[in-house]
Amino acid sequence: MSLARRLLNPWLRRVEKRRLRNGSPETLRKALEVQARLFFHPPFGTSRHWTSFGNVPCLTLNSRSETANRVLFYIHGGGFVFGSPNTHSAMAANLAHRLGARAIMPKYRLAPEAAFPAAPQDVRDAWDGLLASGVDPASVVIGGDSAGGALAFGLVSTLCEESAPLPGAVFGFSPLTDLTYSGESFERNAESDVVLPAERAAELAEMLLQGHAGNTPSVSPLFGTFKDAPPAWITVGDTEILLDDARRLAARLEEYNGTVDLVIEKDLPHVWPIFHNILPEGRKTLDALAFWIRQQQNWEA
Repeated sequence: MSLARRLLNPWLRRVEKRRLRNGSPETLRKALEVQARLFFHPPFGTSRHWTSFGNVPCLTLNSRSETANRVLFYIHGGGFVFGSPNTHSAMAANLAHRLGARAIMPKYRLAPEAAFPAAPQDVRDAWDGLLASGVDPASVVIGGDSAGGALAFGLVSTLCEESAPLPGAVFGFSPLTDLTYSGESFERNAESDVVLPAERAAELAEMLLQGHAGNTPSVSPLFGTFKDAPPAWITVGDTEILLDDARRLAARLEEYNGTVDLVIEKDLPHVWPIFHNILPEGRKTLDALAFWIRQQQNWEA
């Protein structure tokens, strides 16, 4: 257990969990944008530019280590109400650098201004637009964190249901997979989770759903179909309220005979790889995921 983790968890509990408990969507958006500029940094030499796939704005990240035909399609988290490609680009760029890939990050519309199905539709449109540009789907790895994990696995579920072209692999950092919040850890870990306030979840979900069912697979992939799904990798902390979201999604994938690697870490905060600049455990997780992806994709280091 690193010193950084010992210092980070109390700070997250005092500052971030309080902000998430009380902040408006606009407050949460501004705070994370500022934090990202101050604390989250991509590898040296990363270039970035905005483009559009399927009429969805997408941030593209390129690195000096990039190899042709390797794509990371990364979907940011933020409870469907905050976050952006900008706030998560440093983490995505660090993973892409390890993979020798370019990263594509769709800027999906946020709730409450854009209710369901705006977010999953934007992600699907960006995916379809990426393939229409000539990219081989098998050369793409889809991933996301928290609500972005919901959208990543929700997209894969939709593609499986439609027998549409699939990515080579899919992964999630602390993925949200069940907007009905039926997992036991949601209550059991309400105190131990240093980031997410369980008591606010229903309100944030309603900002997205606005009357739609919480078990809709595109945003609650726990209820999705995963026939012939690509290999999956999921990680979560044992003190998170979303622990059972990750566990049950892994079990759901296995019901369809999917290959799943579930990694449960001890006492690490929600989406800890985003703290890669200061947290050794964050860098270790990015290293482990990159190694797994290279194995699945037969990508040389």
